[in-house]
Amino acid sequence: MNVPRRVWWIGRILSGHVQASLAKGLRTGVLGMAAVVLLSIGYNCVALADTPVLEATFSSGIGNGWVRVERWRDPNPAFIQEAFPPYGRGDQTGRRAMFFGTARPHSSRFLLYYAPGWDTNPNSTPVLLIHGATQNADQAWANPADPSGACGSSSCPSTGLMQALSNAGYSVFAINFPHANGDGYFWSQQVADAIDVVKARTGASTVDVIAWSKGAFNARMYVSSLVEPWGTVYGGDVRRLILIGGPNNGFDWSFRHGTFGSLSVYPECGGLVNGPAVHDWMMCFGYWWHRPEWTYGSDYFPGALQMLKRWDSVYAPATLEADWWSTYYGGWGFYSHAPGINAYLSGSLVDDLRAAGVPASVRTHLLCGNQNDIPLLHNEHTGPSDGVIFLSSCSDTAGIANAGGVATVSVNHLELGWASGSVAQILNWLAAP
Repeated sequence: MNVPRRVWWIGRILSGHVQASLAKGLRTGVLGMAAVVLLSIGYNCVALADTPVLEATFSSGIGNGWVRVERWRDPNPAFIQEAFPPYGRGDQTGRRAMFFGTARPHSSRFLLYYAPGWDTNPNSTPVLLIHGATQNADQAWANPADPSGACGSSSCPSTGLMQALSNAGYSVFAINFPHANGDGYFWSQQVADAIDVVKARTGASTVDVIAWSKGAFNARMYVSSLVEPWGTVYGGDVRRLILIGGPNNGFDWSFRHGTFGSLSVYPECGGLVNGPAVHDWMMCFGYWWHRPEWTYGSDYFPGALQMLKRWDSVYAPATLEADWWSTYYGGWGFYSHAPGINAYLSGSLVDDLRAAGVPASVRTHLLCGNQNDIPLLHNEHTGPSDGVIFLSSCSDTAGIANAGGVATVSVNHLELGWASGSVAQILNWLAAP
């Protein structure tokens, strides 16, 4: 059952008023019956809404410029313990593991980070930052040089968009998800949860959301009310939505380049990447290995599967790369076997998301990169891209009722959140009337 957050607040108000007057009301038949009905409505709303629960607060030893971190839990029983890959891939590390209380948190939990000035800065609309797959709130927004991730450059700054926004007078918050490639329905629900907390902390009725890559896709799911039956429909509480490097019309990067992507994933081939492989069979150093658990069908990477879409009718796959045909379309090659992209498209949410539409009340901006120069990555080169997402996908406005403009900056996918051109454009959009 979809329960808008305002219903929970109405239920709570009703139950509070009824509790205060129940004894008096029961003295009269009609009023007593009405009080009992209202009390039942109030408590039922509370039971169904599954509002987040604060589990822990941290105010010291946080690092990277943040001043406070809270751990929250969504009690909805739909949340499960998602599977983490072996060898520590995707585990929470450092302070984040401490804040979560474990390296492999249950997917019902998330962290909310507070930037300096969150309670004193003058801009009336708070900002919520939403990171992407394999990122975290520290590396994405506060310290691109954080060793937990890559910044897309050989030289990474030690401060990021968080500091720029805080210094410009915004009340800034950031979510940290428990699973690096988690189910988009879970991430979307936690976006709704985090927005509720930010509104409660600041007294604001709406927030500005800045979301990157997978986070952009899942934030858009929330404002489009693309939710499971147990999820929270959009509550009318986002003023601006800034999508950074978002796969607005999906992506198929790892299927387009033969065996390169899977070589970087398969441990038997020396791979270390925490992401899905295309192949369920790979030859590594002369030996064949069957590892379907590393593919898009794995429980390790549900969120990646949901963003897939074919682009071969627009840009042909790289036909000079090893096993290119079987990689994209399925079958045996010289060094690999792949189910092919069609085997996974039933799990894609791309067309559903575009059809659901972002409502006209949400001013939506798209920020894209056009440089395919990410170090140590086989970049997307079969069409204009930021190294991962085609520019045509990032800039696609289909389903966006109130498009506030598309901006392209000369950076790659991993630089989009911190490069000076990106920061300037984001500040310009936030300040626009």
